[in-house]
Amino acid sequence: VQLQACGGGLVLAGGSLRLSCAASGGTFSSYHMGWFRQAPGKERELLARISRSGAVINYADYAKGRFTISRDSAKNTVYLQMNSLKPEDTAVYYCAAQMGVVTPWAYWGQGTQVTVSS
Repeated sequence: VQLQACGGGLVLAGGSLRLSCAASGGTFSSYHMGWFRQAPGKERELLARISRSGAVINYADYAKGRFTISRDSAKNTVYLQMNSLKPEDTAVYYCAAQMGVVTPWAYWGQGTQVTVSS
């Protein structure tokens, strides 16, 4: 499956952005989907994950209450709604797909830059 992420940009602190990740070349419903981010000088970290059906959603602690992951099977797209953005949210955001809960995140989008200015 190929993943194409978009929606990043420059936003003021307190603002919102919605990232999108369109999947193609595979059966979207076969994959658990996730959003990761990598800030300068830091390791890539899992921010949010949504199961194949959308019934199970997990967030990193710092994302709870501010970020919302969702998926639209009709559009083969996973979204990340980000609200109340902070400068420390500045990072490159990646979407990824995995076949099973314990399998690697084998498929990655190209990353989209989010910059939050104070």
